[in-house]
Amino acid sequence: MKVSKQKLKELMKNKLNQAGLTEDHADDVADVLVHADLRGVHSHGAMRVEYYAERIAKGGINTNPQFTFEKTGPSTALFDGDNGAGHVAAKEAMDEAINMAKESGIGVVGVKRISHSGSLSYFVQQASKENLIGLSVCQSDPMVVPFGGAEPYYGTNPIAFSAPGDEEDFITFDMATTVQAWGKILHARSKNESIPDDWAVDENGEATTNPFDVKALLPIAGPKGYGLMMMVDVLSGVLLGVPFGGNVSSMYQDLSEGRNLGQLHIVINPAYFTDIETFKQNISQTMKDLNAVQPAPGFDQVSYPGQRSIERAQRYQENGIDIVDEIYDYLIGDAIHFNNYDHKDPFAK
Repeated sequence: MKVSKQKLKELMKNKLNQAGLTEDHADDVADVLVHADLRGVHSHGAMRVEYYAERIAKGGINTNPQFTFEKTGPSTALFDGDNGAGHVAAKEAMDEAINMAKESGIGVVGVKRISHSGSLSYFVQQASKENLIGLSVCQSDPMVVPFGGAEPYYGTNPIAFSAPGDEEDFITFDMATTVQAWGKILHARSKNESIPDDWAVDENGEATTNPFDVKALLPIAGPKGYGLMMMVDVLSGVLLGVPFGGNVSSMYQDLSEGRNLGQLHIVINPAYFTDIETFKQNISQTMKDLNAVQPAPGFDQVSYPGQRSIERAQRYQENGIDIVDEIYDYLIGDAIHFNNYDHKDPFAK
């Protein structure tokens, strides 16, 4: 099923509004979700709406949050999301970080007590669209074994970065710190296909190629990915005084409770370090240089980070976004029916 960006956003907004979000908050969440689907990151797009709707209806997402913003220094602040929609809180907190970076060269905002906030690339691109550098990290529930371990402790703990180039150019990097996403495991199960032996482990902490035996995911590059997960957890959990590591709340254990997640936005104003126009030209030159690198066998071209997502978004804008029929049927339906996500956590001990 192919759906236009405008139509998909409207459908998601209506469903979230029907579940209980205010119209403004539903609009913001839908904007972040359609951004993910446009980039081809469907795991953070329309497929999440039914889960969000159930959590909203059960009280696990506050539909009338009292956001608070407290400056703790010239360039630092805390944003309390009151367990409202994470997408909305993260977006507003990034706006505050952008304002501080414009005023003093840098803005660092800790976002605490929020729900799942979706694709981080959306928030860092808020900064790059304002000629600023954006960096964002956030914690997630335990589903990854630490290097050398046999049981989960950290989450996929993503990292995103974006910097502006000439005109409308920007370079964006958005990644989880695991080799592969849980959604890929589910896809392999549905196809009854094996998986590479560096994706995940079984209940004994042994590498497995059987998706049905998966009990935890593996960090990228072994101890290096493990270290990145730790860094993200410290910056978005320990630093903000919210639950961290193995204590981060599950996405599925109890949908009636707020998740109390943490996220950290860092925004840097290049104009405080160099000539801004030269900086932007050099970012665009970097993108061109990477495209000009001789490709390895089997590759047509070297892409700069985020390039394929941009190209995919352009195709989707022209031809419509690919949406699974079952998800589309849910979005156009009248009922807020539940998938009973409670206690479906595949990583629960």
